[in-house]
Amino acid sequence: MSRRPIIGLFLALVLMVACKPKTPSRYIQPDDMENILVDYYMARSLAQRNMDRGYTQALYEEAVFRKHGVTKEEFDSSLVYYYTRADRFNPVLQRVADRLEERALVLGATEGEIGKYASFNASGDTANIWAERSNMAMMPVPPYNRWDFMLEGDSTFRKGDSFLLQFMTNYMYQSGNKTGIAYMVVDYQDTTIARNLRFTASGLSQLRFPAFAKEIKKIRGYFYLDGGHEETTTTRLLFMSNVQLIRFHDPKYEETQKDSLPQDSLARPFGTDSLRGGDTIRLRKPMLSPDGGAGDDRVAPRLHEPELR
Repeated sequence: MSRRPIIGLFLALVLMVACKPKTPSRYIQPDDMENILVDYYMARSLAQRNMDRGYTQALYEEAVFRKHGVTKEEFDSSLVYYYTRADRFNPVLQRVADRLEERALVLGATEGEIGKYASFNASGDTANIWAERSNMAMMPVPPYNRWDFMLEGDSTFRKGDSFLLQFMTNYMYQSGNKTGIAYMVVDYQDTTIARNLRFTASGLSQLRFPAFAKEIKKIRGYFYLDGGHEETTTTRLLFMSNVQLIRFHDPKYEETQKDSLPQDSLARPFGTDSLRGGDTIRLRKPMLSPDGGAGDDRVAPRLHEPELR
């Protein structure tokens, strides 16, 4: 083999490394920012357990800055720099989420309401069937403002199952409206039930699905961080942790009492868990997709979030 191809390959690699965008030295470098964000998130999560949350959070955050040898001003300005470069910042955020996944126990994955189902296995009447990642980071910048999920129906589902989607949120906003949306659809044999939940504060969020005596085909949905119509470079981040989808089997459930629905229930809301969300139920029929063609069976969600495909 001649030396010319080898030299050409070497030069190409050198050019690739040389052309790789670098973070200006006045900002916190990516690896350091990743380490700081992990500790910063941990500090904020731990502070939420205290009665005097605001004061404790400020103390914990200052301790993180001292540990890493940066000031709050340097941290804030670096966040703004990364935020305006979402394509380069997103890998950093996802690595942070991966590391938080490993520290789920420290973050409270087995404590309180969010951890009460942690010991149940999939073969029991109550189980956490969530198969996606349980920690994620989002920005209100497409495509980093949406996370889709889907679970196919299997033998572990039974007629009359009910569900609870729950997760912890931690907003890191300098300013702007905080509006997250959880949207979930359960496709039955000939019926679709959709529910949505708006969450605007850090803490525990829950979305419940009632029991329904039909065969479950699949469960699908997404999490969405709504950026509204604001044009801003102000940092707005959402960390979600301990995402769970709890399935409940009810041995006492009477199928015959739930095997059909009153006709008027197909034309009005099925009910709400709280003022933050709602749900819709309808018989399945084709709906038009945005390009005019036949799309999936779905129920249009609220606010600015795109529909399920």
